Amino acid sequence: MKKLLLAGAVALFGLSNAQMTKGDWVFSGNTGLGFNNSTRTYKVEGESTDGPKVSTITFTPSVGYFVMDKLAVGIDLDLISTTTKVSGGSFGIDFKSKSTSTNFSVMPTATYYFVNGTKFVPYLGAGVGFATEKTKSTDTVMGVANSTNNTAGGLSWKVKGGINYMVTQSLAINVGVSYNQFSSKQDIDGTSNQLKTKVNTFGANVGFSYFLKSKAQKSDK
Repeated sequence: MKKLLLAGAVALFGLSNAQMTKGDWVFSGNTGLGFNNSTRTYKVEGESTDGPKVSTITFTPSVGYFVMDKLAVGIDLDLISTTTKVSGGSFGIDFKSKSTSTNFSVMPTATYYFVNGTKFVPYLGAGVGFATEKTKSTDTVMGVANSTNNTAGGLSWKVKGGINYMVTQSLAINVGVSYNQFSSKQDIDGTSNQLKTKVNTFGANVGFSYFLKSKAQKSDK
């Protein structure tokens, strides 16, 4: 009986210790549907205006390499899609506006995993990179629609944190939160002014991570 309990404890301990040592790789995919909130701030000549708060859809595939035990550096590819609808009317004039923005960023990141001998492994990470945002807007006034397209590029950074639940020694389900900020500047045609846009996105995400053991460690096993 003691041998059985010992074997079970060893198996559980082995299960909880994911491949988070130097030379290992981690591949992840996270998504947030309806949990995220995005706020825009526009600024021209020192005057700022807050845009509407909107719900977003996010998808983040990533890859990381452990440069040392518990610390992985890699790349996050963030895709954030936002749709905003506004409608109203006054003095007998109906107004509708729909805007769809797609933000894509390539971001070098560093993530630290707090391995603690259990199946629950918290993590914290941060990154900074470059992003492009494409926006299509359609304004409809009294049934007459006018569409515009715009593309902007700028700096993007993020912080993230959460917890991995180790389903197996290599596969984990993760739940976390992240905060992203995208900033861009655009010249306004015919003027010397610039339109400064800042997009803040905070949300909860769920996904998976797969930890791949290095070849050297496999041969030692």
